[in-house]
Amino acid sequence: MSEDVWSYALKLYASPGVESACLALQDAGADVCLLLAAAWLGGRGVRFHNERLGDLSNAAAPWRRTVIAPLRTLRQQWRERAQLDPELHALRERLKQLELSAERILLDRLGSIAQSWPEEGAQDLQRWLREAAGKAEGERHDALEHLRIAASLL
Repeated sequence: MSEDVWSYALKLYASPGVESACLALQDAGADVCLLLAAAWLGGRGVRFHNERLGDLSNAAAPWRRTVIAPLRTLRQQWRERAQLDPELHALRERLKQLELSAERILLDRLGSIAQSWPEEGAQDLQRWLREAAGKAEGERHDALEHLRIAASLL
């Protein structure tokens, strides 16, 4: 695969409206790292298979649950107090960097899993995203469609 998943994710996330779309999908229960990896795979023409998504989901779930989610929860809990406390603000910023590092590790792991999957010129971007979004797709179809459009432009 030509571009690593982390570099791709940074470019996609920086696209107009993608951050808010991803946050809306996350609020609806989707795993943003899984969505970004799905967009990367779909954009590269990797054919969608339920087993492939299952492999990615199974790898992502424990890391998300035991590493990313606790960091995110603590960071969010500190949001209001950190606005009034400079030391807590600095700690919250460091926590944000830890969360980002944990997301990068997860994306790298997902990329490693998919490394041997051939680029076949498949047009499965929409399916990759829809299936990766799970139940969030029905709740936030607009956000998922925005993400799909942005990914198709990269």
